[in-house]
Amino acid sequence: MTQDLRKPLDGIRVVDLTRVLSGPFCSMLLGDMGAEVIKVEPPEGGDPVRQQGGMQDGLSWYFASFNRNKKSVTLNLRDAGDMALLRQLIEGADVLVENYRPGVLDKMGLDATTLEQLNPRLVTCSINGFGSSGPYADRPAFDFITQAMSGFMSVNGGADQPPLRSGQPITDLLAGLYAAYGAVNALRARELNGRGQQVESAMMNGILSFMAYLASEHLLTGEIPARTGNDHPLVAPYGLFRARDGEVAVAASNDMVLRRFMRCLELEHLLEDPRFDENAKRTARRNELNTLIDGRMVQDTQAAWIERLNAAGVPSGRVQNLAEALRDPQVMAQEMVIDVPHPGRGAVRMLGFPVKLSETPCEAHLPAPELGQHNDEILGPLRGLQGQS
Repeated sequence: MTQDLRKPLDGIRVVDLTRVLSGPFCSMLLGDMGAEVIKVEPPEGGDPVRQQGGMQDGLSWYFASFNRNKKSVTLNLRDAGDMALLRQLIEGADVLVENYRPGVLDKMGLDATTLEQLNPRLVTCSINGFGSSGPYADRPAFDFITQAMSGFMSVNGGADQPPLRSGQPITDLLAGLYAAYGAVNALRARELNGRGQQVESAMMNGILSFMAYLASEHLLTGEIPARTGNDHPLVAPYGLFRARDGEVAVAASNDMVLRRFMRCLELEHLLEDPRFDENAKRTARRNELNTLIDGRMVQDTQAAWIERLNAAGVPSGRVQNLAEALRDPQVMAQEMVIDVPHPGRGAVRMLGFPVKLSETPCEAHLPAPELGQHNDEILGPLRGLQGQS
């Protein structure tokens, strides 16, 4: 980064009332883009994730990985004096992020009207399970529940297997991602219109938006998508095929790529076979076609096929476990694994920045904070103001 260039969110102050995952992921993304993020935690224990996951020198790497680029202050939000300090923080903030159940902020005395009176330019970003309206608004939400209820689990797994959840907490992460997206859009709208607004991101809504062609096909036909495992529900052949020493993932996503694939296999004649000359026929006889492809691919190794197919313009790769993926030379070249020094705790290895900006790149300029580390810096001046009033 050129030294005199400001980060995209430089000068933006975020008051972060969130904990665990969806909210901290949102505020971390804002911090990565240069915002000053003030994480408000209870004095006793702080964010519960501080005590979860693998530890090194008393530091949770799970916590460290989602709370870089933040400052920590401790406030007891059941205490009138500390609530007054929170209101002062909000008065000087640009964004307030919270992931309480709908209505909790109101009970704390921070309803929409009060927040607007405190700071008309405030962007309030709420993350929840189902949204703040509708029959499920008051339900507790958890990633597993929204994966189940959204239809997401119903399309994962093999045809003869039960519905399957995603290994990663995808609905939490999507809600946090959409919340950050909404926040930066609301900040831009504030530049244009002079006022803040409320942003809401629900776990259920986020995962539904990722149902892609599965949703569009259902909305057109009324048919319920079937589980197809590693095969594509709309295209064949597409999936995992057996080489001599293991499986190869192949995405023959259209007729042009399919022809390249079959040509590499020396099976191009099958595309003229009346059993396989249309995609609908190939999908209906997927198992038969896959067996023919496996019979050819098993004659050579994964590495040979992957090199040959990619050279021919056929997307392919090996199924890697997480350790292999994090050591992949492409991942390393993209700096998607970084080491962040934590004073007194050693370096924490964590995932890097998926969005690359050429002039003002993201950076880990602050490690995850110790609990209450920035009380004097952030709250000290506010307490001084209270003493003068």
